[in-house]
Amino acid sequence: MPFSLSAPAQHELVIKKSRFIACVEPVTGREEAQARVAQLKAAHPDAAHVCWALLAGGQSAANDDGEPGGTAGRPMLEVLRHHDLEGVMASVVRYFGGVKLGAGGLVRAYTDAVAQALLTAEKIPRVKQAQLACSVPYALEGLVRRELELAGASLLDVQHGSVVRLRFALPEPQAVVLVQRLNDSGQGKLAWLDADN
Repeated sequence: MPFSLSAPAQHELVIKKSRFIACVEPVTGREEAQARVAQLKAAHPDAAHVCWALLAGGQSAANDDGEPGGTAGRPMLEVLRHHDLEGVMASVVRYFGGVKLGAGGLVRAYTDAVAQALLTAEKIPRVKQAQLACSVPYALEGLVRRELELAGASLLDVQHGSVVRLRFALPEPQAVVLVQRLNDSGQGKLAWLDADN
């Protein structure tokens, strides 16, 4: 089961006078990750490198930001994969201390920085959400709302017209049970709709 993080976590390493400031944090995708990298570069204008790795929404990315190819972004990405993370970005800001670490030293430094940050991070399971939509007569709106609340569903949208249209999301494992309960209690007056419309 993939995991995400409940909040960002950081760790700092100093190796041969170079500072490695690692951060692991939840992100929704590449656009958010790139915006975060821009923020880090603005916050650390004297840093030699801002390397990062991303696993989110089926996308992966690794950026060495000027470090020798494959010594920063790729090892960071492998740490994220090893921890079975999804929707997570790892970044490391490096302040060069004047002593070259060599390719192996860089791989170890970036790997260790991210791994240490993950030790303090709270992992949360990622449960796939099902989005559903239905229409009911006004007389059944209260019943449907109560069932949604009992199931822990998130109400995304309600439209009142000739009937009430409700769009909601809940963890996939509970969706089948909720659909059955609503079908039984809806007395044939509940209609399922395409959740994307």
